[in-house]
Amino acid sequence: MRIGVLEILRAERSRHWSHAAYAHYFVKQYASVMPQAVSVWCRQMGHETFYATYYGQGDPKDLLPGDLDVVFISTYTQASALAYALAKLFRQDGALTVLGGPHAKSFPDDCRRFFDVVVLDCDKTLVEDILRQAPEGETVTSGRQLKDLPTVEERMPEIEVSIFSGGKPYISSTVPMLASIGCPYACDFCIDWSNPFALLPLDRLEADLRFIFEKHPKLLVSFHDPNFAVKFDEVFSVLERIPHGNRSYYIMESSLSILRTSRLEQLRSTGCLYVAPGVESWSAYSNKSGVGAKQADRVKLNQVVDHFRLIREYVPGMQANLMFGLDGDEGDGPVELTKEFMSRAPFVWPTINIPTPFGGTPLYDRYLDEGRILTSMPFAFYYAPHIVTTLKNYDPVTYYEHLVDMYSHMASPAVVMKRLIATPGYPLRVLHALRSQGAWRIQREYKRILQVMKTDRDHRAFHEGRSKALPEYYHRKFEAALGPYAELLSREDRQPLLPSRPAHGRDLLAGNPSPTSS
Repeated sequence: MRIGVLEILRAERSRHWSHAAYAHYFVKQYASVMPQAVSVWCRQMGHETFYATYYGQGDPKDLLPGDLDVVFISTYTQASALAYALAKLFRQDGALTVLGGPHAKSFPDDCRRFFDVVVLDCDKTLVEDILRQAPEGETVTSGRQLKDLPTVEERMPEIEVSIFSGGKPYISSTVPMLASIGCPYACDFCIDWSNPFALLPLDRLEADLRFIFEKHPKLLVSFHDPNFAVKFDEVFSVLERIPHGNRSYYIMESSLSILRTSRLEQLRSTGCLYVAPGVESWSAYSNKSGVGAKQADRVKLNQVVDHFRLIREYVPGMQANLMFGLDGDEGDGPVELTKEFMSRAPFVWPTINIPTPFGGTPLYDRYLDEGRILTSMPFAFYYAPHIVTTLKNYDPVTYYEHLVDMYSHMASPAVVMKRLIATPGYPLRVLHALRSQGAWRIQREYKRILQVMKTDRDHRAFHEGRSKALPEYYHRKFEAALGPYAELLSREDRQPLLPSRPAHGRDLLAGNPSPTSS
């Protein structure tokens, strides 16, 4: 068969040269492992396979050839509208359409309105079953924990397509890898909250690293593990076996509790370039920060700042993932603590996330039970700068005023200058300069949203939960983002079908429903 595999990395087409440049050098590098694995598996089964990633470059449908028998698409929730539109076009061409990825796991019922098959958990056997049985109109799952993936060498055709340019790597080319799956924590907002942590084969990890460092020694390695090196000693024993002269740099996401003082020298000696720990909240999730579950907000701030200062001596690049708007946030306190964190640790890039209730998470179930989800909001807005729930302790106007305040501080000349001075190395300074410019643009977007909140009573009523009618503001933004594809999705199509219970999929081997973690 002729099979297409498309991963959507961006929700809309780049409209400005600066956006296109950022997408080419950075967004393009977000390509993930599983779509590449699906492409490899299909090729190993003898099918003619075409793989592509979309990061805002032109028309995404043109990235795959016509006359395909099956099209696999992977997307995150913000880009789901584009995936739905593409599914309609591919189905018109006679292709069987299959959706996987984060959005499929969170909202499979909605996905089935547009795709023939929706995949929750996947492995090679399930892909083979889908191609053999073509289970149209179904949600399916492997019912098994993933045990192995194709090697980097096997994925090289996909890697060259997704992260190289003209068949060659360039300065920001990044190889996606997984050393483990699942997560040991149970954060209620995370789709991996109930996915047990498990290491993938360590001999495969070593073989992959040796292949990269021998064939492409300058490539950056990006570990996509939800929490890298939970089994720290086992994983780092592999990293340390790679000859130092051949070792490249890598980036990782981990909790601060993993990055204990005794382990930091191993990060430096093995080439860790960048870490992105989840701080999450000043009043919650403290077990991930290693500061104790009941520490007061300011105590946690002080300990987190000290911890990042210590890591700085060993790892040049750092990012802190924060959330604002959780039920434990109240008043000006979280805002002031976040601004103080930016000033005291300017060498750490702060990301401020808006709590979003993805299906299959305890956060979603609680917000749904409490009637706090804006049920008319299209999934295309399930991402910052938009809120899709009512918040416990902030009205929407006050909430956006706080977001403007934090981003104004983040993008202020004084903080940007401190950040650039404190950041080591030219490449990281350039990255932080670009991201600082992006923070300034986000601040402008928050100001625009705030102005609409203040001046449009219907818009404010929707966000206060007093009206279910989707404001025209969102229809206009939806249509502008999709461009010519907007006509493929009616206003009825944009109305999300929210799950009322955890997702289940049919195990194709067993032939009956099988529960799966989301």
